[in-house]
Amino acid sequence: MSLDEREALYDGVNTDGKFLRRPMSPHVEIYRFRLSMALSILNRISSVASAAGFGLAITWLGALAAGPKEYKRAQRVLNNPVGQLVMVGWSVATIYHFVAGIRHLIWDEGKRFEKKQIDEDGRVSVAVTSGLSVLLIGAVWALSRCRKTREQG
Repeated sequence: MSLDEREALYDGVNTDGKFLRRPMSPHVEIYRFRLSMALSILNRISSVASAAGFGLAITWLGALAAGPKEYKRAQRVLNNPVGQLVMVGWSVATIYHFVAGIRHLIWDEGKRFEKKQIDEDGRVSVAVTSGLSVLLIGAVWALSRCRKTREQG
């Protein structure tokens, strides 16, 4: 597209029929990828992952209610390394979505809208998500180890 063709796209007519110069929208190249952009995308992805994980949890509860044979099969899937990785991913996604929800509640109050505050809160939400995830996964792992030790001895 030549410069003249691009210039022609800015010319328009308003509802009264008068010629006007349309505003130029910014080009994609001028945007710098920011943490808040990544966290916004991650919040949407984590909501889908969290909902899918709750579907798996309901399936697990259904297996528990169906009887020992189905429950044992569900436990075999969950004790598989891939199943455990899925559970860790679900936990992290749910925790991040929870933390991001709190961030949005603060914004709903009309607070912390400055660019610097948004960046600071983004880093804090990543740190809180990491800390809570390590705590939760560590607690589940420790409880699992205690249970296995009690069953063996």
